[in-house]
Amino acid sequence: MIFAVVLAGGKGSRMGNTDMPKQFFKLGNKPILVHTVEKFFVNPRFEKVIVPTHKSWVNHAQNLIEKELGKTDRVAVIDGGETRNDTIMNAIAYIEENYGLADDTVIVTHDAVRPFVTHRIIEECIDATLQYGACDVAEPAVDTIVECEDGKTISAVPLRSKMYQGQTPQCFKAKRLKEIYLSLTPEEKASLTDACKMYVLKGEPVHLVKGEVFNIKITYPFDMKIAQALLNDPEYNK
Repeated sequence: MIFAVVLAGGKGSRMGNTDMPKQFFKLGNKPILVHTVEKFFVNPRFEKVIVPTHKSWVNHAQNLIEKELGKTDRVAVIDGGETRNDTIMNAIAYIEENYGLADDTVIVTHDAVRPFVTHRIIEECIDATLQYGACDVAEPAVDTIVECEDGKTISAVPLRSKMYQGQTPQCFKAKRLKEIYLSLTPEEKASLTDACKMYVLKGEPVHLVKGEVFNIKITYPFDMKIAQALLNDPEYNK
C-alpha cells in the first residue's frame, strides 16, 4: 500500500506575528494545506492521505478539508509529534494500527506548505521508492554554497557541482524507516534535520528524484507573493 503523509504540524513562526500556522493561510480561494492535500488526493495510487498536525489544530484542519473535498475516508487528520520525525513516526503508527506494516508499504512525506509539487514528481517518487527503498527530491544548487561554523566567517566553500537543494517529497518504505529510527541513539536523533539523514547516518542509499525550481516552500511573507503569482500561472499550477 502507498500512503501520502502531508506534514502540517509546523507553527509558522518565520511568517511573522500571527497565531495561525502558515499552512492554514489562504492562497487564492483555498488554504495552502488544501491545495497541497489535493495533489495527493486525486492520485488513485494512494490508499489514504494522512495529515498530521498540531493537536490544537486537528479539528480546524479537518473542517477545512471537509469543506473543500467533502466527507471522505481517504483523508485522515491525526495528531502530529514534537519534531518532524516524531510526526512521521506517528503517521507510521497510524498505518500500522489500521492497515498493518508490510515490507513494501510506502509513505510519501511532503511539506504542507509546498503546494506546487507536480504529479510528475509524485509519480517518480513512488516508483523510485518501490525500486530503491528511499528517495529524496532535490534540485542542483544554482548559488555558491558557503559553510560557516562560527556564524561570522566562511570556513569552507563546497564544490557547487556537488551541491543540491533539498525539497520534498521524501519517500520511504515505512517498515525500514521505522527500524532505522528505532536504531538511532539519542545523539543521532538530536542531529536530524529531516528523515533522509537517518539513512545517511546508517550508510543506506537514498535515491534522488529531480525537483522543480517552483516547488517552493512557503516560509516567509515574501513567499506568499511568489506563490500567488505561481497560482495565477497555469504553467506552474498543474
